[in-house]
Amino acid sequence: MKLATDSMVLNNTTSSCRHREYLVLAIPLIISGISTPILGAVDTAVVGRIPDPASIGGVAIGAVIFNTMYWLLGFLRVSTSGFTAQAEGANNQNEMVLSLLRPMILAILFGLFFIILQGPILAIALSLIGGSEAVSFFASSYFSVRIWGAPFILLSYVIMGWLIGMGKVRLALATQIWMNALNIILDLVFVLELGMGVKGVAYATLIAEISAVVLGAWLLYLTNREKLANIKLSMLLETGPILKMMKVNRDLFLRTVCLLTMTLIFTSIGASMGEVTLAANAILLQIHYIIAYLFGGFANASSILVGRAIGGVNFFLYKRAYTLSAQWGLGSAILLSLIVLIFGESIIASFTTITEVKAMSEDFLVWMLVFPIFGFWGLQLEGIFSGATEAKSIRDSIGLSLIIFLIALWVLVPHYENHGLWIAFVVFSLFRSFFLSLFIPKLTRKKFTNKK
Repeated sequence: MKLATDSMVLNNTTSSCRHREYLVLAIPLIISGISTPILGAVDTAVVGRIPDPASIGGVAIGAVIFNTMYWLLGFLRVSTSGFTAQAEGANNQNEMVLSLLRPMILAILFGLFFIILQGPILAIALSLIGGSEAVSFFASSYFSVRIWGAPFILLSYVIMGWLIGMGKVRLALATQIWMNALNIILDLVFVLELGMGVKGVAYATLIAEISAVVLGAWLLYLTNREKLANIKLSMLLETGPILKMMKVNRDLFLRTVCLLTMTLIFTSIGASMGEVTLAANAILLQIHYIIAYLFGGFANASSILVGRAIGGVNFFLYKRAYTLSAQWGLGSAILLSLIVLIFGESIIASFTTITEVKAMSEDFLVWMLVFPIFGFWGLQLEGIFSGATEAKSIRDSIGLSLIIFLIALWVLVPHYENHGLWIAFVVFSLFRSFFLSLFIPKLTRKKFTNKK
């Protein structure tokens, strides 16, 4: 019945979309998306109970390594969602299934590739990021366990992207909640009860990732057996759709390279300032991820609507998705800044009991007040362009923002140290919003000129 409700809402949006219908899509996606950084926050908070700042830094660096690996392949979720939404909008049943199967093959291949090359990946990552010997030890312990989940987490990207593209937001939410709830429970058991330390956090994540993919794949098979039976190998290997998918994925990959270059540089500079600074920045980045993923829920809702609008050649729905994305993004940005202003110190206290780490985190909390206002629009617009499967504009905007970020680092860090680092981060977010907004008129002309 719940899935039927999702379908009814999406069918209604083919002609119009009110705030209520937009929120029916967005709220489950917000909960699903925000559960991911909350999971990372719980990892950090649990490790923060160990009286050693190096353990927090180790998990932070380990997380950066996996974020680097997996974010490079984030296109598996983003492009799957866009292509699926367009196939659903065009009512192309076979293409709906093929938009799931094609990226699944890529996910398995890339996951096995990461496992085979785990030794060189870890060595190169640690040499680039730096950090003390103790931090590197904890990061290696974390990495050596979590790496075995690579094929599963990449498959979960595809499954989540497909469910979002199909508008099955409640099913996507249920799968995500299962994985994260299990992870949190195992975190508490392995670390606080069994005293497994950093490895306990890694094992908790690995087990949760595998269980979520098994559950998601089983549910997809049960609900799509007839559609899967209609798919032939020749359809799966058709060159036209594969080339189109690879082109979009290429641009999204390059976009992610730029984004992760920024993150790695940020983390590396923070690590060079000492373990306490690294730990404080790790906590603030977790708060940033929670904020960004909340915006991602609205962006994913807009992506669904834009994909369906383009698949069904519905210009009104496209414009409505753009307007709703702007309205709810701005309102959320203001609300989130107020929450950080009022409850920021309490939020930081929930991450760690280490006095010097708490004090330093509070010193730089101001940048979490600024980030939502400066960064929300770029995150929202990525949803618009992802639904349109127009990744070149996303790639170009991030590339230009990275150049601005590097200039800001060169100018600000020598004078303002960690404050300069955070200013450069906020400047990057601002220009990400600015540059991507410049591409909107071109997107509208390309998709709807002479089609309105």
